[in-house]
Amino acid sequence: MPIDAAKAVAAEPRSAEIAWDHKDVQLYHLGLGAGTPATDPDELRYTLESRLHVLPSFATVAGAGTAMAGGLSAPGIDVDLARVLHGGQSIELHRPIPVKGRAVQTSTVQAVYDKGKAAVVVLRSRAADDDGPLWTSDAQIFVRGEGGFGGERGPSARTEQPTRAPDAEALRQVREDQALLYRLSGDWNPLHADPEFAKLAGFDRPILHGLCSYGMTLKAVVDTALGGDVTRVLSYSTRFAGVVFPGETLHLRMWKSPGRVQVSVTAVERDDAPVLADTTVVHT
Repeated sequence: MPIDAAKAVAAEPRSAEIAWDHKDVQLYHLGLGAGTPATDPDELRYTLESRLHVLPSFATVAGAGTAMAGGLSAPGIDVDLARVLHGGQSIELHRPIPVKGRAVQTSTVQAVYDKGKAAVVVLRSRAADDDGPLWTSDAQIFVRGEGGFGGERGPSARTEQPTRAPDAEALRQVREDQALLYRLSGDWNPLHADPEFAKLAGFDRPILHGLCSYGMTLKAVVDTALGGDVTRVLSYSTRFAGVVFPGETLHLRMWKSPGRVQVSVTAVERDDAPVLADTTVVHT
């Protein structure tokens, strides 16, 4: 079968040297919709090299997304991209990401879970430079049609959403061309650009990258709840609960508690259909 769980988990870690500079960071931020209004001092922190800081979710594309690509080509993994969806993502920051850097990124298949009609592949990547660890990232990849091999189902815990009214809310517009710009940061899956490929995957048109809505959400939390200070983020996790189509509007609801912001994200035009769930930003 295309996924050999035991072989994938037992495989040797795969390491690669990655590098980035201000242009990669700026492109990533622009792909999230940063820069509107273009002269806003708060937005210039994402777009102007002399003021630049790095949104922690940049870790998911540093090195042009080599960790994800490497994981899906690991021993024991052979899947059709038309059957692949991103199920969840978490990042732990060990220190702020520099604007320019070079690191060694080590990738492993941490686990393969059997969900019956699908498999979930957990890809873990760790990045470190000469000064030590930078980040640890886990991606949960949902592969339709690859379950039923008798493996463990894996965790299914959910984060309980507060019943009180949100402490803050925000709306974020997804541009019609946003997936086309975001994919230049390294995720070339044609699901996000090619209408014919999208139809093969069961969608009537291309969808936005889950990691784009993930980055948009973190930026909104940083700007709205953390005073625009990216260095306050310690970790960030989410479950992708639904797709986003370019042109839609995201509605973010935030609940604050000491050291933590919980978020729900829905698509306004589809009656607040869930987009991101179980979403938490842990901060200083």
